[in-house]
Amino acid sequence: MTKVTAQLSVSLDGCYTGPRDDTGDWMQGPEAPGFFRVTRWAVDAMAWRERQGFAGGEQSADSEIIAEMFAAAGAYVMGRRMFDAGEVPWGDEPPFHAPVFVVTHRPREVLERQGTSFTFVTEGLERAVELARAAAGGKDVAVAGGGQLVRQVLTAGLLDQLELHIAPVLLGDGQRLFDGGLGLGADDGIELTPTRVVDAPGVTHIRYTVSGRSKLALDDRGASGELVGQ
Repeated sequence: MTKVTAQLSVSLDGCYTGPRDDTGDWMQGPEAPGFFRVTRWAVDAMAWRERQGFAGGEQSADSEIIAEMFAAAGAYVMGRRMFDAGEVPWGDEPPFHAPVFVVTHRPREVLERQGTSFTFVTEGLERAVELARAAAGGKDVAVAGGGQLVRQVLTAGLLDQLELHIAPVLLGDGQRLFDGGLGLGADDGIELTPTRVVDAPGVTHIRYTVSGRSKLALDDRGASGELVGQ
């Protein structure tokens, strides 16, 4: 069954890039150092290098996870900022090898590249996910980012699985994945169940199944006033 999945590299303090910069290409501004710090675990992974057209790399747990992610995805959804930053570096053969649906307010004709097509969807996030599901051929729909789009998919109740790659670094300042609000009430929460943890030398990979919104349910634990551990 087709799942909607997302994966993102974050720091220990929850940042996926440095501070946001809308003055130009974010890959050249203050966002970039934080982004490269939290994603550097992937640079030497063989599966990542192969998708970028580079030779070499390490066959490691990190590489296996990257290969698994690419193999599971039948279509992708991404934000326009990510596409704009990646269009030139990706070149004539982008690493996706599947249809990509770009959520945007700016119309553009379908862009065909070797093994990958980019369709620009102006009817909203839900429509982009719907089109991606239809194109995925029974495989997963992967939300490729950026972090703001991942948060929107989670808030909309469209996400089935979230995988975080937690790098052992503190950025101190930057764009945090769960900043900006999730549209939750005072007693609401989004429940997630961890289903896999892979501890690698430079990163910890944690996969969650997204259970969905849930009201806070209090019970009578602690009603006696006794402290835990007494």
